[in-house]
Amino acid sequence: MEKANKKLNAAIIIIGNEILSGRTQDTNILTISNWLNGLGVKLEEVRVIPDIEKNIIKTVNEIKRNFKYVFTTGGIGPTHDDITSKSISKAFKIKYCYHPEAYRILENYYEKGKFNLGRKKMAKTPKNASLIYNPSSAAPGFFVKNVYCLPGVPSILKSMLGGINNKIIGGKKIISKTLSLRTVESEISIPLGKIQNKFKNLEIGSYPFFKQGKIGVSLVIRSNKNKLIKKCFVDIMKFVKKKKIKIIVNK
Repeated sequence: MEKANKKLNAAIIIIGNEILSGRTQDTNILTISNWLNGLGVKLEEVRVIPDIEKNIIKTVNEIKRNFKYVFTTGGIGPTHDDITSKSISKAFKIKYCYHPEAYRILENYYEKGKFNLGRKKMAKTPKNASLIYNPSSAAPGFFVKNVYCLPGVPSILKSMLGGINNKIIGGKKIISKTLSLRTVESEISIPLGKIQNKFKNLEIGSYPFFKQGKIGVSLVIRSNKNKLIKKCFVDIMKFVKKKKIKIIVNK
């Protein structure tokens, strides 16, 4: 029997040729990541894969073993290339069929005579899957064990996340502090590395940027312990002041 990963981590599988082709820019990663931070679950991996059944099955089977929670986005709509639901059924070796409750929801949502085959397709899930309700456009998502399947449309996905808050068992809320500096990474790499080694239980990210013709670096400290963040920040500020580096943002 497959054992659930005890670590409070998560992965996202973005399914869609439109993302890979560059026609559509993904914003769901940010939405899901921020939501997970509030629940105390760390997003550790994101994969973008095409609408190809064997790719979906292989990726889901690999990732669901290594992460506590897996979220898929895209591919649960009414068209021929929406194959996520069927692929998830095959990944779990579960029958792909009409979900009685999903069927009723959609049948009641559409006007009489307009519940066509494409719309009926959105009522198909792995047998006995649990539904993720959709307050925006009725068509539900679903989850099987630790794999949660959501739509790709950002506004609809966002509206559905609150409905599964009670399904996600997380830890302490992950908080962050950002310090943006007028410097380059090479100037701060050594003292920053020493501080990261000192504070092994938190994460310090270094992100260079270029705005209005000027370069800089944003340092982001992330942890579920506010006291630890404050102590780390004090140490960072010591070398910032010593090197007389200009602070642009401190939040």
